[in-house]
Amino acid sequence: MAHAGLDAVMVFVKDVDDTPEGYQDFNYLVDRAALYGLDVYVYSYLTSRVHPDDPDARAYYESTYGRVFQACPRFKGVILVGESCEFPSKDPNTTGKLRLEWPKDQPQTKPSPGWWPCVDFPQWLTILSDTIRTHSPEADIVFWTYNWGYTPKEDRLKLVRAIPDDITLLVTFEMFEQIKNEDVTHVCVDYTLSNVGPGEYFRSEAEVARERGLRLYTMSNTGGMSWDVGVVPYEPFPEQWNSRHEALLKCREDWGLSGLMESHHYGWWPSFVSELAKRAYWSGSRSYEETLNLLAKRDFGEAATPLVLEAWQEWSEAIRHYIPTNEDQYGPFRVGPSYPLIFRKHVQMPAAKHAMFGNEIVVTNYEPLEDPRQSLGASRIDVEIRSLERMLERMNIGNERLEKALKVTTERKRTDGERMLGLGRFIAHSVRTTIHVKEWWKLKRQFLNERDPGEAALVLDLLEELAGREIANAEATIPLVEADSRLGWEPSMDYMTDADHLRWKINQVRSVLDVEFPQSRKSLALTDSK
Repeated sequence: MAHAGLDAVMVFVKDVDDTPEGYQDFNYLVDRAALYGLDVYVYSYLTSRVHPDDPDARAYYESTYGRVFQACPRFKGVILVGESCEFPSKDPNTTGKLRLEWPKDQPQTKPSPGWWPCVDFPQWLTILSDTIRTHSPEADIVFWTYNWGYTPKEDRLKLVRAIPDDITLLVTFEMFEQIKNEDVTHVCVDYTLSNVGPGEYFRSEAEVARERGLRLYTMSNTGGMSWDVGVVPYEPFPEQWNSRHEALLKCREDWGLSGLMESHHYGWWPSFVSELAKRAYWSGSRSYEETLNLLAKRDFGEAATPLVLEAWQEWSEAIRHYIPTNEDQYGPFRVGPSYPLIFRKHVQMPAAKHAMFGNEIVVTNYEPLEDPRQSLGASRIDVEIRSLERMLERMNIGNERLEKALKVTTERKRTDGERMLGLGRFIAHSVRTTIHVKEWWKLKRQFLNERDPGEAALVLDLLEELAGREIANAEATIPLVEADSRLGWEPSMDYMTDADHLRWKINQVRSVLDVEFPQSRKSLALTDSK
């Protein structure tokens, strides 16, 4: 990591030496990181059940945040994001209760405090800052406004103007932007390389940070990953990453951007993309084009370089046709080809026993998310399919170019090259799955609404043919994940698309074909055609 130019790591913290995945010796982690010049930040999962106005608030926060920084005062700082460490705000726009403490039998008509720019966040930040800096005077207190970028601008900026001067503001770079695709509007969800950024949400808060002189960071994802394809080591789209790097450097000039969160849940993996990021941030470096050419020669040899550059160019064009939707990023693009095709019987993906959330928060019963900031799902679905078909075409052309390049790559370089080709193919299979899922949704909707049994039977035939194509797609993915265990895995929540999960999905789709479809055909036969 140090060699790649990174200067800090982050650990999810629930208590002293306690993370969502179990025990971690925090001081030992800090010592090991320091050997390589790396700082360590706390990403807070600490519970805040007490309002800063409460009489016992200082004692309470000393027993939580104070306890952690007393035990490990050499933490560089703490990252605070609403959904992970909300408190019982008194802001009337919220429920006033923590999300997990809201009664399950009561409808929630207001957002939880972690999803709103609450007017009393400055109080909470002040008591946390005082508590933490008692034990670590130079601690970097980072406040991330991720969860409420959808709220009215005046409410967001009122909060940014009110937070204490010694707090660092962290704003996600490209999120919440409304984007026009053909004749429909989409909302840019977290996180994506398809939209270079910065978005209006970032821009508006960065301007206020500049006015106030606040230290400004952004969630940039430039470690090489985003949620575009959730179970890959990095996204091999160099031209688009270069555009993101250039946009970030412009924000440094315009608004004093001084820090990057380059990754969080999906970790970091060394690749030529992270080497491009290092080049972009270091003054006196070679140009992007020259660096890319040198990386291709180093990793594939001179004979293969032209084809490798063509492959990378095609892949870079592919990501520009990706449309980031919430239902896809919590659905087929979160796990790729292990995502099921549900007909009537609901299923939940199996999760690893040690997973923090695992595949449990993957929404398997696919349904376009309705949101007043974007066009209706039924209007968007065909646009998304057409765009993803263009993405798939570009991915496949890039894969063909890289496959040709490997034929003239020296033997000692070929293993790493084949791993990169496997990554490109895995992404292509994930795109194909997402297209199939959208087509499945359309056909299933048509079948369920068709009153004529003959017409319904024809639609069922189309569904059966589509299921067969998706089974073949999943089967073709198995050799890829068996050849490279890093494919089909996400490192903090353990989303899985290994061979076992792919076989589970294949069996699930076959059960639809073998059980549910025959049952539906019997039901159709009981209705007389007119």
